[in-house]
Amino acid sequence: MKLQKEQFDITGMTCSACSARIEKSVGKLPGIKEVSVNLLKNSMVASYDESVLDTAGIVQAVEKAGYGAFPKTAAKVQNKSSAAGRTQNPETSTAQAEYKQMKQRLLLSAIFTIPLFYISMGHMMGWPLPGFLLGMENAMSFAFTQFLLLIPVVFVNSKYYRMGFKTLFHGSPNMDSLIAIGSGAAIVYGIYAIYKIGIGFGYGDMVTVHSFMMDLYFESAGMILTLITLGKTLEARAKGKTSDAITKLMNLAPKTATVERDGQEFTVPVEKVQAGETLIVKAGESVPVDGIVIEGFSSVDESALTGESIPVEKHIGDKVIGATINKSGYFKMQATKVGDDTTLSQIVRLVDEATSSKAPIAKMADKVSGVFVPVVISIALIAVVVWLLLGYGFEFALSIGISILVISCPCALGLATPTAIMVGTGKGATNGILIKSAEALETAHGIDTVVLDKTGTITQGTPVVTNLLCGDGVGQKELLQIAASLEKLSEHPLADAIVAEAEKERISFLQVSDFKQIPGQGIVGKIGNDICYAGNRRLLQANGISGGALLQLGESMAVDGKTPLFFARGGQLIGVIAVADVVKPTSRQAVQELSAMGIEVVMLTGDNAKTAEAIRRQVGVDRVVAEVFPQDKEKEIRRLQDSGKKVAMVGDGINDAPALARADVGIAIGAGTDVAIESADIVLMKSDLLDVSTAIQLSKAVIRNIKQNLFWAFIYNIIGIPVAAGLFFLPFDLKLNPMIGAFAMSFSSVFVVSNALRLRWFKAKHTSHAEPNEDRVYERTTIKSESKGAIQMEKVLNIEGMVCMNCVKHVDKALREIHGIKDVAVHLESKSAQVQMSQDVPDDVLKAAVEDAGYQVVSIQ
Repeated sequence: MKLQKEQFDITGMTCSACSARIEKSVGKLPGIKEVSVNLLKNSMVASYDESVLDTAGIVQAVEKAGYGAFPKTAAKVQNKSSAAGRTQNPETSTAQAEYKQMKQRLLLSAIFTIPLFYISMGHMMGWPLPGFLLGMENAMSFAFTQFLLLIPVVFVNSKYYRMGFKTLFHGSPNMDSLIAIGSGAAIVYGIYAIYKIGIGFGYGDMVTVHSFMMDLYFESAGMILTLITLGKTLEARAKGKTSDAITKLMNLAPKTATVERDGQEFTVPVEKVQAGETLIVKAGESVPVDGIVIEGFSSVDESALTGESIPVEKHIGDKVIGATINKSGYFKMQATKVGDDTTLSQIVRLVDEATSSKAPIAKMADKVSGVFVPVVISIALIAVVVWLLLGYGFEFALSIGISILVISCPCALGLATPTAIMVGTGKGATNGILIKSAEALETAHGIDTVVLDKTGTITQGTPVVTNLLCGDGVGQKELLQIAASLEKLSEHPLADAIVAEAEKERISFLQVSDFKQIPGQGIVGKIGNDICYAGNRRLLQANGISGGALLQLGESMAVDGKTPLFFARGGQLIGVIAVADVVKPTSRQAVQELSAMGIEVVMLTGDNAKTAEAIRRQVGVDRVVAEVFPQDKEKEIRRLQDSGKKVAMVGDGINDAPALARADVGIAIGAGTDVAIESADIVLMKSDLLDVSTAIQLSKAVIRNIKQNLFWAFIYNIIGIPVAAGLFFLPFDLKLNPMIGAFAMSFSSVFVVSNALRLRWFKAKHTSHAEPNEDRVYERTTIKSESKGAIQMEKVLNIEGMVCMNCVKHVDKALREIHGIKDVAVHLESKSAQVQMSQDVPDDVLKAAVEDAGYQVVSIQ
């Protein structure tokens, strides 16, 4: 069975009874696997077996139910579905067009309804009226003038009658049916009253004339239509705002790109850019498509897509994302992903699919909506009959029936869930959190266990140099130069970290001869006239090299999960360089926040127990499962689920995909592999673990909002229908006027949508960053040197506010001017500055120098 998933635009829907009817009609078709109708977006998503059913069959089923359906694929042929294409005709233009149309209808309705209301109520209120409308002798002109004023109002709002009676005759009455029957009954009764007035004049029966002159009901019909149109106008305006976040994303798409072809620059529409082409991006311009920097250097603002406020430095070989902004510099890039494959297009598609899907919590409202309107019509008929049997007049019973019909609209029920889902997923997208379905958004609020992969999730995923211990008379740069020159020829994964560190420090490489690798020990080579060694303790022992205190310090680092590499020259140990996969800056805080939310945090890793324990101690996870094979990660998730836990799995690698799919909610780190992202329910664009707690908090906020909406939608009808039916008339003389009923019904929908819009101001509650402590051994915080047998600590400053290489220069200059500073190394990536001192320099002096340069010192170690 080959399942096809397709989206349809639906026309004619006005309330949740409509969406329930369409779902029921399409759901009965053979081959339908799943169908979800979204009232807010006027769309439907259907999954079906291609061998049994086709789009024409689905369209036919929708039309048979009394509505229209159009496959979205037809629109895509004419207009590419890329983000750039979508901006030409975004989803929200439908909402804007609807709002514009409703405003026009409301204005025209009000022009005729206000004088209609004035005339009908004027003689009772003592308002000045023309003489031809006053007195019983003018009863016919009084009645007929109201009828003439009502005709344009009915004509302008004829859609209620067209759709209302159409769906009623199809056996699926909706909100329009209630309005059409209620206001239609008032109009028919008013016309009947005109005839009775005419007959009364003919027979001289002034009692009948007076009675029917007071019971025309034209103003009720006009006010019902106008007030409901007012509610629908406000609702359309609010609906447009629910998709503001998605609109902003789509509007980010650049329209043009500067392409370099045969050495010449051409400006072309972004849709015509081909993968592999060279593009030029100047300062202030948007990056046209996804690609790789091949020339130049820049600082790129990615905040619109990832939520990361600080611009990101881009060098040759770095990836750039389409629709981000080049803040400074000039670079050339090679296009790698274009059209629908760009990150922006994928984000828009994911958010679009999420807002089209339906959360399980909505099913209860759907079931109620499916039977609601027929039940309301039945209640109205029963109420009319009961009040007639109790001896009350037809006019009284009719007003009761009309009140029940117009106050009982199920609009609020149908809007309760999709509005909150749309605002919630849009808010997530602007914060760099992509939620791929409404079901995932709902499930996330009940998570009680978060399982974290270690490599690439808690840690950076690539080894870096964390410590340098220098021997007697050996400087830091000298040690690094010898180490990098040897390791440049090595194939060991840890060698790359040392080479990268040397390149970062702009250290040149020395010529190495007679190079060879010794399995299980390390490498050896000749630099100048000296034989140099690089490797583990066994290499030193095999070559009779003693280490003393330096060797013991290096070995002690292994307890902290670091890998010490020993370097010797001419039979003497000259230093130790420790390499480790560094924990991300926010990982500890993220784990603390999850724990504070009452969530158990488990770490899965294939590393040995010693390294795993070091990470556990550093970030504070509750439990560690070490030495886990990739295929066993999924089993661990299953074991937790079998014990009754609701599990979220956070990972980034191919080996995490089965576990991500197995978990109740799979969360992929955005910098991870495409396979992991495809398998996940939520994607974190910033690759920041803090966003796990943000996603869960957002889920809780959305579900809380949906429950509030459903509560008010239900309670409104539970209270409104009995009041309208007159249950409080006999004991309290309380009767609901049909006009007040129409007003209340209109604003129930406005209230629900407005409540959902509050989610636009959602902000995650994060505790401030914890101060770095002694256990955080994986940061590049300590560099030690050995001089005259004593180990002397150098100082590292953690600095906030550096965003570009100019900032680095300013900090470097400020520190070098301090008396007693021997050397300075400032790193933009880790936001830190390492200082070597020839004498002790107080922390206050270091801090003052940096802060005078315009930056903030967070801590000094």
